[in-house]
Amino acid sequence: MASENTNRPNFPARAVVTAGMPYGNKDLHFGHIGGVFVPADFFARFLRDRIGAENVLFVSGTDCYGSPIMEGYRKLTEAGEFSGTITDYVRGHHDNQKAALDAYGISLDIFAGSGLEPAKPFHATLSDAWIRRLYEVGALKKRSTLQFYDTEAQTFLNGRQVIGRCPVRGCKSEKAYADECDLGHQFDPEELINPVSQLTGTKPELRPCDNWYFDLPAFSEALETLMDEWDADPQVRDIVTKTVRESLVAPVIYIKNELREDFAAVAGDLPVHTVHEAQGNQTSFSVEFADWEARDKAREVLESAHVRFRTGKCLLPFRITGNIDWGVAAPEIDGVSGLTVWCWPESLWAPISFVQTALAESADGRYSSRDWHDWWCADDSRVFQFIGQDNIYFYCVAQPAMWEAMGWGLKQTTPVANYHILFMNKKASSSGAIKPPMAAELLDHYTAEQLRAHWLSLALDAKAVSFSPKVYDTSVSYKDKKTGEEVLVCDDPRVVDPALKESAFLTNIFNRLARSCFYGAAKACDCKLPAVEASAEVIEECQEATLAFERTVHGMDFHGALAAVEEFTRAANKRWDAASKAAGDDADAYVAALADAFAALRTTALLMHPAVPAGCELVAEYMGFSEKDFFSWEHALATRACRRAWRGCLRARYPRASPAFRLLPQAREPVQEVETYSSSSRCARTTRLAHAVFELAPRIPDLSGHLRRGGFLHSRAVTFRAAVSSCHALLRRRV
Repeated sequence: MASENTNRPNFPARAVVTAGMPYGNKDLHFGHIGGVFVPADFFARFLRDRIGAENVLFVSGTDCYGSPIMEGYRKLTEAGEFSGTITDYVRGHHDNQKAALDAYGISLDIFAGSGLEPAKPFHATLSDAWIRRLYEVGALKKRSTLQFYDTEAQTFLNGRQVIGRCPVRGCKSEKAYADECDLGHQFDPEELINPVSQLTGTKPELRPCDNWYFDLPAFSEALETLMDEWDADPQVRDIVTKTVRESLVAPVIYIKNELREDFAAVAGDLPVHTVHEAQGNQTSFSVEFADWEARDKAREVLESAHVRFRTGKCLLPFRITGNIDWGVAAPEIDGVSGLTVWCWPESLWAPISFVQTALAESADGRYSSRDWHDWWCADDSRVFQFIGQDNIYFYCVAQPAMWEAMGWGLKQTTPVANYHILFMNKKASSSGAIKPPMAAELLDHYTAEQLRAHWLSLALDAKAVSFSPKVYDTSVSYKDKKTGEEVLVCDDPRVVDPALKESAFLTNIFNRLARSCFYGAAKACDCKLPAVEASAEVIEECQEATLAFERTVHGMDFHGALAAVEEFTRAANKRWDAASKAAGDDADAYVAALADAFAALRTTALLMHPAVPAGCELVAEYMGFSEKDFFSWEHALATRACRRAWRGCLRARYPRASPAFRLLPQAREPVQEVETYSSSSRCARTTRLAHAVFELAPRIPDLSGHLRRGGFLHSRAVTFRAAVSSCHALLRRRV
């Protein structure tokens, strides 16, 4: 058998899966869900099926602290639009984020809040111990740095209360804050170009403040070694090492060619440096220094001489503490007190505190170990962090260096970085000009399963891809010849919705195979599973598809994995069509073909389970299997004898818990009407569906519940919610 002779990828005994933490000052838009949480959920669900749910922890949470939250809260309270505490403000967004994640079937073991119960005390304790440990090993340095001060408001400004232009060469961001821009570039406050206070609109001053910094440049060699390891790791995407290596370079200052004489006049006052002349059509020459301290001394000289320059990327000390009120309290060290932890470093170790919280809150036996070290430090464990490309610097530069410095035996995590999901081919941001649709809003037009399948198929591992749902496309499709009016794409019935491309597989291919099996069993097997085993050829094909899927998912190629499942399912449908027709009146041949179809259906449902869990779990229910057994990879790749024993210990009749299937034969016509309705008119679609459901409702208790759970198995309706609402209204009118 394929399973006995194929080299399979190795998976850890335990795994932690994390998803990037959203700020507690906003609800989730589609980019949060589709770009990070859905891929993370896909992998977490796959691992639960593959290595056991007791060996997988999927954690994330709301980033409760930091200047963006302070600034959002300040603006709302000053405008009289919010009257609660800042904790109330964060908790409200946290609850909305959790509701959105639940609506999309994101199966987090815990979605916590760094500043909310029950995770808050765990996070505060860990933060205190973490900072003390960095100080103990000599990796924490006290620096008197400059911080923006608004003289009119008479207050120091937090990071988001200052906006200017990014000083990093090549960056065009006009939305740079005190020490980072919205594209993730890091710099010192004094480098920010044209800073403006968001409190008063004035230019703030720079005043010295004592803070603690992690000595990130000291770990340059360790990071180089890690990048070599990641380059050889098929689970780490090229964008990660490419982005990290952009910062593993010597500190450089760039100066315009026309300022060469001005530079020459002060070059003798600079620390030891090397000048690299402009090449080709470059407009600037570069000056390279041995370390960031020499570069900063050179900056002072050049600024005094009024020589304009831009800096390049390099490793800089990573700020650990700040002077804002809303944050985790930092311990008093070396006489420095009253500081809080900067939100970025504490968000890096927050997944550890979330794991601690989840384990402490869990029942005995829920997880294979309740010691967090067995998940983060053991040789047979692994952590997978799903992030967006703009967070690579923090999770793949600062975090690995701190892991190394701590000396706690923390294993280097595997970063899974996705490119941006664009919106209508443009980068969207909730704080920018192009507003992305909110995650909850999208569910008024699509089902969660439709969107999950679509986002997973976008190949965000390879490039930035646009999410272009038809319902939001207000571009002109054509001009009506009769009226002369422009018809928008969203109103043009001839235009196929790109967001429903993968839904066509769910409704037309996957659903077709399921219907063939269920109706075939009702026809030939008295609603029982076929008594015969699938053919050796089909079993081999199922196992080969399963192993190929395993390899592809292990390589973090999720869209490739789903494409392979689609190919397999299409082939299964063709085989059933041919075999069932060839059987004719031969009952034994028909049942044999049905056994092959059921084997393929089980394989498709197993492999699609991480992507569209609700529909696949309904297949398991209809076949009469428990989810634990149905989605077990152990059973999927078992020997023939083991498979027979497994079949014997499970229910042979299906679905005892589902009245819907038992009534399908007598309710076939209205069911088909529900499944196959179509019209160019949205109103007509809704009305037809409502009437069909009305006719079917008396025969199937809790029909709407079955429809909602079934998703793609029962309805092709894009406007499903509206259809169900119309159905309810129709029922009320008739009653």
